[in-house]
Amino acid sequence: MDYKNAGVDIEAGYRSVELMKQYVAKTARSEVMGGIGGFAGAFSLGAIKNMEKPVLISGTDGVGTKIKLAFLLDKHDTVGIDCVAMCVNDIACVGAEPLFFLDYIACGRNIPEKIAMIVKGVSEGCVQAGCALVGGETAEHPGLMPEEEYDLAGFAVGVVDEKDMTDPSCIGAGDVLVGIASSGVHSNGFSLVRKVFTMNRDTLIRYNNELGQPLGEALLTPTKIYVKALKAVRDGGVKIKGCSHITGGGFYENIPRMFPEGIGARIKKDSYEVPAIFKLIQKTGGIDEHVMYNTYNMGIGMVLAVAPDEADACIKLLKEAGENAYIIGETVSGAKEAVLC
Repeated sequence: MDYKNAGVDIEAGYRSVELMKQYVAKTARSEVMGGIGGFAGAFSLGAIKNMEKPVLISGTDGVGTKIKLAFLLDKHDTVGIDCVAMCVNDIACVGAEPLFFLDYIACGRNIPEKIAMIVKGVSEGCVQAGCALVGGETAEHPGLMPEEEYDLAGFAVGVVDEKDMTDPSCIGAGDVLVGIASSGVHSNGFSLVRKVFTMNRDTLIRYNNELGQPLGEALLTPTKIYVKALKAVRDGGVKIKGCSHITGGGFYENIPRMFPEGIGARIKKDSYEVPAIFKLIQKTGGIDEHVMYNTYNMGIGMVLAVAPDEADACIKLLKEAGENAYIIGETVSGAKEAVLC
């Protein structure tokens, strides 16, 4: 009897590390010290020494049950983007620059080629966010997880000068809410998605006329990473007073999170076109509109609060950064809540 016969293949682990090295290398920043394979990732903080009051900002998250679609379609090179996005978008909300990322993959059996594809996606997410992938862990759990399944989570650290952090106290009634378009469902609400649609390969690969693409392709579209777009707005001189990443809880939970007490939001539903995937989910599942806006991003992945006289400049900078953006509402005096009209 040995470890391999017990279900853990150490050699496969070595092979996974070798295969992923090419993807990790693509994320390297000048601050990264050492290479993959050590006991810990090292990242120099020399570049932030000129900040007046540097503040470290951290975030951790996973992909959730969206990963079940990756199993069904045997497509594993995009869920890593989702994992990075869920962490770095939160960090960017407070004005911070993501510095580095670590991933954690738990699997029933280590299949090196599959693990490498997962890390390829993580690497692409890090490239999009401008952060380094400095380490991670692949844990083989025979007997605990089915051999063909895995789970993916991650952790990111960023930095911001305290004076540059978003400050909710700056938000007052009459500020403009700018919504930045999402790429689709992102990584929230998939437990409901999997109840709405028949979850088998045939359903997912079949072309859907309403979507203009197969359902599975639409659902697996990776979460948009907004780090560079938000930086473009700030570098362009627009002050982002508040920022909400629209994740689980949709509009109703996430938008008020950026407000001080006594300030709420009035959102105009007709200010942009809701993407077809959300209309299909609602129609197929017979889902109430309130539930949709309380579960999904409904086509808006990030909401910014800016001064009225900077709204047009904000939209312009976002479009120059390659994003679709819309004025979707305004802040109002009253309860700390989002009202859709």
